Amino acid sequence: MAKPHVTMEVGNDGVAVVTLINPPVNALAIPIIAGLKEKFDEATRRNDVKALVLTGKGGRFSGGFDINVFQKVHATGDISLVPDVSVELVVNTIEDCKKPVVAAVEGLALGGGLELAMGCHARIAAPKTQLGLPELTLGVIPGFGGTQRLPRLLGLSKAIEIMLLSKSIMSEEGKKLGLIDAIVPSQELLKVSRQWALDISERRKPWLRSLHRTDKIGSLSEAREVLKAARQQAKKIAPNVPQHQACLDVMEEGIIHGGYNGVLKEAKVFKELVLTETSKGLVHAFFAQRMTSKIPKVTDVGLKPRHIKKVAVIGGGLMGSGIATALIVSNIHVVLKEINSEYLQKGTKTIEANVRSLVTRGKLTRDKADKALSMLKGALDYSDFKDVDMVIEAVIESVPLKQKIFSEIEKVCPPHCILATNTSTIDLNLVGEKTSSQDRIIGAHFFSPAHIMPLLEIVRTEKTSAQAILDLMTVGKTIKKVPVVVGNCTGFAVNRSFFPYTQSALILVHLGVDVFRIDKLISSFGLPMGPFQLQDLSGYGVALAVGKEFANAFPDRTFQSPLIDLLVKNGRNGKTNGKGYYIYEKGSKPRPDPSVLPIIEESRRLANIMPDGKPINITDKEIVEMVLFPVVNEACRVLDEGVVVRASDLDTASVLGMSFPSYRGGIVFWADLVGPKHVYDSLKKWSQRFGDFYKPSKFLEERATGGIPLSAPASSSSGSRSRM
Repeated sequence: MAKPHVTMEVGNDGVAVVTLINPPVNALAIPIIAGLKEKFDEATRRNDVKALVLTGKGGRFSGGFDINVFQKVHATGDISLVPDVSVELVVNTIEDCKKPVVAAVEGLALGGGLELAMGCHARIAAPKTQLGLPELTLGVIPGFGGTQRLPRLLGLSKAIEIMLLSKSIMSEEGKKLGLIDAIVPSQELLKVSRQWALDISERRKPWLRSLHRTDKIGSLSEAREVLKAARQQAKKIAPNVPQHQACLDVMEEGIIHGGYNGVLKEAKVFKELVLTETSKGLVHAFFAQRMTSKIPKVTDVGLKPRHIKKVAVIGGGLMGSGIATALIVSNIHVVLKEINSEYLQKGTKTIEANVRSLVTRGKLTRDKADKALSMLKGALDYSDFKDVDMVIEAVIESVPLKQKIFSEIEKVCPPHCILATNTSTIDLNLVGEKTSSQDRIIGAHFFSPAHIMPLLEIVRTEKTSAQAILDLMTVGKTIKKVPVVVGNCTGFAVNRSFFPYTQSALILVHLGVDVFRIDKLISSFGLPMGPFQLQDLSGYGVALAVGKEFANAFPDRTFQSPLIDLLVKNGRNGKTNGKGYYIYEKGSKPRPDPSVLPIIEESRRLANIMPDGKPINITDKEIVEMVLFPVVNEACRVLDEGVVVRASDLDTASVLGMSFPSYRGGIVFWADLVGPKHVYDSLKKWSQRFGDFYKPSKFLEERATGGIPLSAPASSSSGSRSRM
């Protein structure tokens, strides 16, 4: 593959076409930035060049700065690896060029790509070109002048919306707003851009430097009002991260002191933000998600995925109907099987409601919704299973029932058909025990609601074939999920790692800590809700069933709490019946229910674990750590047992499956930032005070005492046993 480079061709018309070449999206790698400077300097010197057109090869302008550079900075702490692009290249070389420069934009111009285009004197775009500045999703701000030029080209409010929400727009909207000067068909893009550049050079069109414009900013007092409102909104949507407020500060600097001063401040703040823990976490999460598709002995052995056209889903309950929805909206035919027509009708209605809600939320057009629903067929027997490529069983968590279903489908499905189960905790070897097709048996563990949550845990046994894994990974990507391949054990990777989350919260409650204080602190840490509101949401039946599974699997580290039984006896079932730890009323936010406190007191009396019968004194920081460090401890066991291919897969799974805050990188990455030694010392201290639940795992002890990161590959610690 050719190295990233920049070419320049000068035509007979005197226009130099400068082209970025770095497939697939022409990312602005260091050689590209150096090449741009070199070609622009050459074009400026040459007497036969009257004007320049900047474009990208392969139907794409540029996807932005090469974020591999951020990874190198995070690994070394050396910020000098980030080149000076903003002043040196965009201001001095492009915007202040003595010859006019036109950007010919196609496909996408994102991040640094759009910033380069905004430094040019005009922007001509092909239809349906994606434009945006998504830098805040990586914990930084636009660093090549975007915070200054975007408000000047399309107005302050719209610029704030695009940057703070990392929202892209199409070139058609960009034209209406003034970001794009003209839209022309792709095949005419270069011709029109060349002519436009010549027209500027010959003064037939205006020569505009975006940084010098002020006509769309409004008065200083208006701008300050807009920024004030934006700050309030940023506090709500991004309370724990610095980049949103920093972006607004830098914009304000430019409005008050002029665009060039804004550019200088932006460059300084950009470099400061690259070194923050937020940027480290978000960049790690970005790369970790891309690594999940590399599975040794599956994706690297020359296998080709087979085309999955038709899938049977057994069970039309909450999970089954969600899975069926995800499949049909991605053009995969579905046979939904139920045990009677009443259940089948109910499942079909749920799927129709799911599809309608996607239309209402603008995620699906009405035509596509009608097409999706036409791909669904109901069934009460197996007669339609004779030509399915995959079956996904989504019935209740009952081993005998699942075994019966699997021995039946093995007989009726074609020999290539993949036999998948959506179990969230049951051992796959048990599920497939009564079949002879062990190589086709696989776990397809979706998270609820299945048509919305992005994670798909693909669970393999020692006998699952590489082909079945690859095919299910491909289906996962087709239905817009992120597939993470995991080994077979109780709870697999995500539920297994996070089972101590609720347990440790319950221990704290029985040590005398207020339920609502725990929830509030965990929400402030960055999870969407605390453990008790989560229990209310999923229903107490689920909590009891899952608790039982884990108590059987890991009796040495489970806390048997009487609390949920007491809540059920009191007629509570969380959000399902509007009464749990919180009161749920239509149209209002959940609010703490004081009448739950006597029930909690009764549970504390029965559990009787308070030291000397008195509530413990504990800081807010310790509460968060006492809830999350046991999760880290279990994640260490998951790593040690080889349940995941690599630590970063567990990070991705924790972010996408448990909504662990992405700006903290994932559960293992966060633990490494906090420091394995601190995690180990804390757990050891608590285990001495409160029992074996907190006892540090052998893996954590080895890593902490050896000064090795938890995320380091297994060879760094002895005796790792893989389930992969």
